[in-house]
Amino acid sequence: MDLTTLPVIAPLLHGGAGLVAATTAALTPLAGGLAAAAAVVLLTLAVRAVLLPLAVLQVRAERDRRRLAPQITALRKRYGKDAERLQRAMQELYTNEKVSPLAGCLPVLAQAPVLSLVYTLFTHATIDGATNTLLAATLAGVPLGHSLVAVLTSPLWAHAWVVLLLLAVLAVVVEATRRANLRWNPAAVPDAGVPGGAAMASIGRFAPFVTVVFAAIAPLAAALYVVTSAGWTLGERAVLRRVIA
Repeated sequence: MDLTTLPVIAPLLHGGAGLVAATTAALTPLAGGLAAAAAVVLLTLAVRAVLLPLAVLQVRAERDRRRLAPQITALRKRYGKDAERLQRAMQELYTNEKVSPLAGCLPVLAQAPVLSLVYTLFTHATIDGATNTLLAATLAGVPLGHSLVAVLTSPLWAHAWVVLLLLAVLAVVVEATRRANLRWNPAAVPDAGVPGGAAMASIGRFAPFVTVVFAAIAPLAAALYVVTSAGWTLGERAVLRRVIA
């Protein structure tokens, strides 16, 4: 079954493809061969701008969790060996303080459908039976529908530096964001003395880099989306934390 022909998905893909194509055409006089890549970046920035209210909620939630950090640390030390009791106690704390532990996930959840759309647009040769012309777009010789793996295993391997450079930028931004988060809320790091704390700290150290792995196996267009969004997040949080703190 071709998912792009489903009644709900097909119109979305057609609309997304039309929007990317129109933006590319508008940018072509200025960006030339880079117009399609610039269109993906510009549309990513537009999405992030629309999601700004959710980012404000996210930073406010981070501020509240930082305020509650001493109490959360005490609960972990008290109920560290009883995961169920710890979960109930933390839920009671969040409820009493009127803090939503899920608020920090809102921007990520809201972007998931958009990223999925970009991924699908650049991984299907046809959309509802029509040829997908977006796959002809390139960035420095690399088709926007190619992943790092595809580039390395094709005659285009010499152009792999384009994708590797993007991944390097993403890794730097992810690490900068991780460190900024720790400076904002040092107490968020799990206590190694609490059962399971060392494992959680290790997971927290490396989990953010899952996005780099995704960008390496995703189409270049999706990698552009992820890199642009990550850079926006770093700058956005730096500004909002100053304003909201």
